[in-house]
This record gives sequence, C-alpha cells and structure tokens, in this order.
Amino acid sequence: MTLRSVVAGYGAYLPEKIITNNDISKIVDTSDEWITARTGIRERHIAADGELTSQMATRAARQALERAGLAGADLDLIVLGTTTPDETFPAAATKVQSALGADHAFAFDVQAACSGFIYALAMADNFLRLGQAKNALVIGAETFSRLLDWTDRTTCILFGDGAGAVVLKAAEGAGTNADRGVLSTHLHSDGRQHDLLYANGGPSLNQVAGVVKMEGQEVFRHAVTRLSSVLQEALDANGLSVQEVDWLVPHQANKRILDSTAKKLGLPLERMVVTVDRHANTSAASIPLALATAADDGRIKQGDLVLMEAMGAGFTWAAAALRW
Repeated sequence: MTLRSVVAGYGAYLPEKIITNNDISKIVDTSDEWITARTGIRERHIAADGELTSQMATRAARQALERAGLAGADLDLIVLGTTTPDETFPAAATKVQSALGADHAFAFDVQAACSGFIYALAMADNFLRLGQAKNALVIGAETFSRLLDWTDRTTCILFGDGAGAVVLKAAEGAGTNADRGVLSTHLHSDGRQHDLLYANGGPSLNQVAGVVKMEGQEVFRHAVTRLSSVLQEALDANGLSVQEVDWLVPHQANKRILDSTAKKLGLPLERMVVTVDRHANTSAASIPLALATAADDGRIKQGDLVLMEAMGAGFTWAAAALRW
C-alpha cells in the first residue's frame, strides 16, 4: 500500500474591497478595454487597511478545517505559501497556528512567489507520505497589493489579494494513478532569470519591502514553454494522457498565458478553471482560490483528475497531479 495525501477540505477568503479596471483607469493611463484585452482581468480584491496575510490565511483555513471535520488541534503540520508575510520573521504560518489553536502542529512559510502553493503542497505531501504527519493544512495567501507601484500601469493592473487553503489527510492507496490524493508534484527553478521578475527590496538589500518589477513579454514567453513542459512531465510521471484530465487549475496570471498553455498541451479550454477575470493574479493564493471556486460550483467532483501549474519569480515553476 502507498500513503497518499487526500484533500479532505478546502477554503477560500477574498477581501471585501473590489477595485475594477475603471477604478484603476482613474489612477493611471489605462482603460477597462485595454486591461481586459491584454490580461482577461476585470476586477481584483484588495485587503483592507490593517488586514494581514495571516488573518486572511486563517479565515481560509477555518473554512477548510470545517469542511474536513477537523479542529486546529487535529493538525500536525501547517505550510503557508506566501511572498507577503506580515513580518520579516517569524513565519506567518505560526500566527495562523496560534489563531487556530493548532498547538500540536509545526508551521512554516514557503517563499516561491506565484509557485508558492504547489511548493507548499509538495512539502506537506512529502511529510504525509513519509508518515511524519497525518493531517496537514496547506495555504496560499497574499497581500500582494502592498508590493505594487500604483503609478506603474504595467504591474498595478495585474495583482490582487486573497487566500485559499486545503486540508490534506494521509490515507492508504493502491499506488496507482486511480488513487485519490496527490499523485505527484514537480518543482523547478532557474535563478538566472531573476531580473525578469522581482521586487526591488528586502531586509538584506535595503531594509524595505520594495515593489514589483517585471519584463512582461519575456515572462510570458518563458511561462508558456515552461508550464506546458512541466504539465507534460506530471502526466508522463503518472502514465496519464491529456485526454484523462478532468480539470486544469492553473495559476491565474494572465488569460493569454492560460489559453496559450492549454493550447500547447492540447487541452480544451472548457476543461480549464479560470478566475483571473474576478481575482486577478493573487500569486500563491490563486490556485487554491480557483480550486475552491470550481469545487463550490460543482465542477470539480470526487474522483476527478486535476492538474495544477504555476510559474513565478525566481524563476520558479511547478505542477501537481491530484485526484480529488
């Protein structure tokens, strides 16, 4: 028998405040038509003043725990993917741990930019498969709006805030691709591409958080190639074909990247979950938010084969194959 990490619950949280493209057009020289045509984004949620990443993560986590029928005290592990922790240290995950009363769990953050949720999922999956934990909480949460230069129309239009979470339970499987749970994860990075996407601040560099700097066209070119490749890697690792995929849940960066990646993989667009129009790019939160959206509306059902992919600064990129 093989231990699998099975999704037992999921949760999501989006801040109340919504900024539309028309709202942004009053700040910088742009328009709803221009943003929508180039990105697919129509609106984004923005954290309230004083609303912290750890607080949003906690709200998503509570929902996931409730769906899983667990309490914080039942958790062995909390992994939080984020680029925007409350503080330089300690890890925001420890604040979530405290808020949930998860005194038995160990907790840490993972920083892999927009790939953070899949990286966090991989960490948790490994702990469960090795028998070092039985119940894990995996979160992606961001207050990414606080890393934006709101006078730079090439970046401020792209991002939003939010949090999503899943609870994983260790369960025995047969060791085949028919098992429920995480089938495989695939992580990559290439630090040579640093200058194409980064924040120009940090405690060691200049003691400030900095703002996002991006070479958009170059990022787009790398993204489509790397994402389609890592998705094929996940399929090959599990002896699966693209025809067997029920849902692709991609990192919600840009509708053109989503469509181009699905096309390159040979996946029909109707089998891809898209939330970028409503959420924009929420970095590490985008995949769990999209999962929650599609599970809530009944698209993703138990037994469905779900592929996830993301690419972020670093570069980092990753994919996961999961049977819901």
